[in-house]
Amino acid sequence: MVVVGVTFANRLGAVPFVKTNLPTTLLSFESTNDVWGRCTNPHNDKYSPGGSTGGESALLAFGGSRIGIGSDVAGSVRVPAHFSGCYSLRCSTGRWPKMGMNTSMPGQEAIPSVFSPMARTLNDLTYFTRSLIQMKPWKYDYTVHPLEWRESIETQYKEKKTFRVGVLRTDGVVDPSPACARALDDVAKALEAEGHEVYDVTPPSPYEALYLASQLLLSDGGNTFMSFFRTGEWNDPGASQMVFYMNLPRPIKYVYYLWVKYVKRDDIWAGLLRDFHAKSAHEYWQLAGRREAYKNNFFNWWSEEAKMDFMITPPNATPAVPHEAMHDAVSSCGYTFLFNLVRSALPLSTPRLTITQLDYTSGIIPVTHVDPKLDQLPAGFNINKLNGVARGAYKHYDATKMAGLPVAVQVVGRRLEEEKILAVMERVEEALDRHGGRYELLDID
Repeated sequence: MVVVGVTFANRLGAVPFVKTNLPTTLLSFESTNDVWGRCTNPHNDKYSPGGSTGGESALLAFGGSRIGIGSDVAGSVRVPAHFSGCYSLRCSTGRWPKMGMNTSMPGQEAIPSVFSPMARTLNDLTYFTRSLIQMKPWKYDYTVHPLEWRESIETQYKEKKTFRVGVLRTDGVVDPSPACARALDDVAKALEAEGHEVYDVTPPSPYEALYLASQLLLSDGGNTFMSFFRTGEWNDPGASQMVFYMNLPRPIKYVYYLWVKYVKRDDIWAGLLRDFHAKSAHEYWQLAGRREAYKNNFFNWWSEEAKMDFMITPPNATPAVPHEAMHDAVSSCGYTFLFNLVRSALPLSTPRLTITQLDYTSGIIPVTHVDPKLDQLPAGFNINKLNGVARGAYKHYDATKMAGLPVAVQVVGRRLEEEKILAVMERVEEALDRHGGRYELLDID
């Protein structure tokens, strides 16, 4: 696929044998394009396997491969693992090679895309990550930090008796659906039963992070990714929505903003829409300054208030979405987007300068499947009372139709903690084994 990737594959003894499906823009939780068509969820062909690395997650879940690589700028290796029922690790920038990789937004460094591993099993994910880093990829790719695989950290967290575990129940924008809340609660209870200290946490406004990340990611107005389209080519409905809002004349957009904010009384959706346009250099710098202040605030909150070993969160508000549902759910990505909020990585030789970078290592563990009885919306649930982002997410939530779809949990550490998070993910699975049972992989016999 790329020079660096092929070099590593050959040296590690791997044989690249397939390239999997993606959305054209790489900015969707669906994976459809004009060349290869629609990729479907291996558990239910009416639903998406996720995106942007959805073809890879479907292949892994279906047993067509053991390991793969995807890219993640807002959740694109984590949401597919959650939707399809496999494992992934969102590495911090500088831990996984990226040179030679293609992207839909070359030059976009405000929220850098991170290339990261995916696998059918946790054992495969750990083996793959460890093996690649032990090959010293910084010798081949200048973007990789010269950071050896730290076996001592892996061992430390495999053996540590008691963890402090923070539980993020909601991001304050879209509450997790009953299926996703149940999976999170199952993990929290299993860890508590193991004797770990488990407590709810409320980080600095995840909504502010969603606002900053979305404004920075598309600060060019979407012009770069749209430049690759040829006349008549199909665009993902979610990406199309973003371009539509970007291109609304500002006076019309402002009137719409006033209507949403003061008539609909929806501050969340209004706040995202108000400034959704291409940014001047001055506006970009102002946003970058706010981003740095937010990350420093989050860093201090984790260190001084939450004091966690790691945090568990939903990977998304809902399980897999039906095809073309990203038209409505395009903004519902806060649970993963939050941990990508980062600037370009600084060298490890200046560690004190990197403390404000969120850029947190995050892993996905499948936990359960949607249960048509346990995961129904509560009586009296009124979608019209939700904010615009939440309405888009819940518009397609139906526990009966979604029955059997995978549901995962996200395990979050801090920056460059790949060894720690993989070890912790193993401990989480062991806790589930002893208290309720781990996820059952898709039967491929």
